[in-house]
Amino acid sequence: MEREERLAVFLDYENLALGAREHLGGMQFDFGPIADALAVRGRVVTRRAYADWSYFDEDRRMLTRHQVELIEMPQRMGASRKNAADIKMVVDAIEMAFERDYITTFVMCTGDSDFSPLVTKLRELDKNVIGVGVEKSTSRLLPGACDEFLFYDRLEGVDVPDETEQTSRKKSSGKRSGGSTTRGGGRRSTASSPATETAEAPASAAKSRRKKTEPTPEPAPAPAVEPEPAPAPEVDEDDTPAVEPATMEVKVAQTLAGLQASSSGSVTASQLKRTLVRKEPTFSESDYGFRTFTEFLRYLADRDFVVLSDGPSSGDPVVELPAQPDSAHAFDLLRVVVGETGGSTPLSGLKNLLRKQRPDFSEKALGYRGFLQFCKGAEAAGAVRLAWDDETEDYLVSLP
Repeated sequence: MEREERLAVFLDYENLALGAREHLGGMQFDFGPIADALAVRGRVVTRRAYADWSYFDEDRRMLTRHQVELIEMPQRMGASRKNAADIKMVVDAIEMAFERDYITTFVMCTGDSDFSPLVTKLRELDKNVIGVGVEKSTSRLLPGACDEFLFYDRLEGVDVPDETEQTSRKKSSGKRSGGSTTRGGGRRSTASSPATETAEAPASAAKSRRKKTEPTPEPAPAPAVEPEPAPAPEVDEDDTPAVEPATMEVKVAQTLAGLQASSSGSVTASQLKRTLVRKEPTFSESDYGFRTFTEFLRYLADRDFVVLSDGPSSGDPVVELPAQPDSAHAFDLLRVVVGETGGSTPLSGLKNLLRKQRPDFSEKALGYRGFLQFCKGAEAAGAVRLAWDDETEDYLVSLP
């Protein structure tokens, strides 16, 4: 634990959310992939996001689930407060750099080049700096100033929509927003202006008065329905806990792949266990029917999901992933899975079927930006065929 990195995460949330909305086909920003990417790099001790949260009401719930502290910086103050959130973020980062010596790494989640002086100053203070931003909305000056920079759209768990999906998402988001107002620095806000709110107020008040004066018809009484007795729960006669390794196999494979990519040395079982607990604090191998974590790893090794070898100490083996297949083997696996579904299946959910047979499957590890691009590569190789279905609004993947 003493050698682990301590991370402090700062999110310029407006830059990230609007960057994902404008450059990733209207998709909603999700902090989960960033949290998973940082969990393999060290222990996150603080998470703060800065924005006027009246513009991002739905996003607050998502961030709260990830234990992110929301710093409110109101913008509707009459006067111009364009850089209020940025200044507050810089002040807090510098203050934390001087007062908390145990923090070794600062994670600046933004693509704004205005934060380049902050990154430079943190590195002068002997702090490691990791940047995170949406690729197309990130300034060219910022990545070079950081020790490491992660593009959000390249992270595992971020499925960037195809051009067809991006067009449809932009149309639907445009209908929901009904217009946008621009702010300084090239940023946008979808909230309505105060003048528009004032103009709409009399109309809404008139509607509410009409609703109060008009009599409301009483609903007809519903016929009485006798409740059916609830079925008795099935009891498993076997006392041993049911093992459902499919979900955990994927989590272990993704975590192990991240650790192998971020560290130059070997990954031990204890290191893997600590990282899994950081991602999911309630994780326990006993929930899956195993007494120890090493026993759980042996179960995965017997099924060729991981490879175990002698570690630096007894009881702490080195864990590795099997050799990653090339694209041709992955296309063969895709063809087999589609054939098992009856020869045709929707694109959504197909990736989960692939991971049931190979938990460490990742199209990004094969050089593809998204799963749809991987399937199009398989179509070009003659492994499968893709066709758009208007009824389901999804691609159908079938055997040629």
